[in-house]
Amino acid sequence: MEKNLAQYWKKNLSYMITLLTIWAVVSYGCGILFVEQLNAIKLGGFPLGFWFAQQGAIYVFVVLIFVYYLLMQKLDKEFDVHE
Repeated sequence: MEKNLAQYWKKNLSYMITLLTIWAVVSYGCGILFVEQLNAIKLGGFPLGFWFAQQGAIYVFVVLIFVYYLLMQKLDKEFDVHE
């Protein structure tokens, strides 16, 4: 049982690290580092870099929350720790 819990948390941590890395790249990269390149593209009349800095990163974060929820549902069933 102890080994299963260790594997469960290891997989959980890998999910969190991956999803938080995606969020950081989108937030920091698209909103700050690559803003000039993205501003050449328009989305709804606004520069794409501006859109990512103002709203896009938030949308990506909300999507990542749902992805994490789905991954954890699957993981909980795999390790039989679901409710």
